[in-house]
Amino acid sequence: MKQQVANSFYKTIEEICKDLYIKALKDLPSDVRQVMKEAYDKEETETGKQVLATMLENIGVADKNDRLICQDTGIPIYFVKVGNKLSIDFVELEAAIIKGCQRATVEHPLRSSVVSPLKRENNQNSSGYRIPAIHYDVVQDNAKVEILMVPKGSGSENMSFLKMLIPAEGVRGVKRFILETIAKNVGANPCPPYVVGIGLGGTADLCMKLAKIAAVTRPIGSRNPDPEMAAFEEEMFKAINELGIGPMGLGGVNTAIDVHVEHAYTHITQNPVAINIQCWPARRARAVISADSSYQVGY
Repeated sequence: MKQQVANSFYKTIEEICKDLYIKALKDLPSDVRQVMKEAYDKEETETGKQVLATMLENIGVADKNDRLICQDTGIPIYFVKVGNKLSIDFVELEAAIIKGCQRATVEHPLRSSVVSPLKRENNQNSSGYRIPAIHYDVVQDNAKVEILMVPKGSGSENMSFLKMLIPAEGVRGVKRFILETIAKNVGANPCPPYVVGIGLGGTADLCMKLAKIAAVTRPIGSRNPDPEMAAFEEEMFKAINELGIGPMGLGGVNTAIDVHVEHAYTHITQNPVAINIQCWPARRARAVISADSSYQVGY
């Protein structure tokens, strides 16, 4: 039996989506903090260590002074999982998410980085037509709403690539595309060390979405539950770090802090591969809201 939600539920969603945007910009997740410390410890170049030390200092300054970790407030993205045991008005839900995003920008205030594609008009509230980007999923046997907020910076989002490989190129072709793209196109642009999200299979649009999910939603150090994909993540992680791009592209053993892969079955005549990068401050904030409007906030 589905649980009805009261009108106060959508107001709670609005407040949470406002707070999550601000939290994501200021409070770096614990897994990211830890991996950056580990990167510093294992870095072999003096320049690389200096760069990583500056990044760690940046985190400390942001904590101490309640400041943004990076000046880029990004494109706001909300990943929303809705339990099938809730009776939800999706129009109300989406309106609440958008309002929360806008309020975060105006009330904090935050720099609005969202503009129209041709005239470059800025509404000064981090929103516009189809933005914030909101992705929905339904969760079985669940009576809650989970919202993951990701402020996706332009430096990393600009380093997004898709190639529609043919099956004859095989796994070797997939690996070649990934490594050549990181070496020749990505390089130092998205502030390494970064998370490399890889999408495999599906259609062109699904493959890109899978790469985005891989790059921004999973904790650092997590592995795909499919053993074959997990092994591929480990192989690409090692290979990308062997490129020697290093922190901020100045050389070193830390080019990637992790590689995540998400996949889907695809057509017999194609083999799509997509890459999406998340820069070293892999910002995200998450909340789980119950039907009675109680909630928990985390990463």
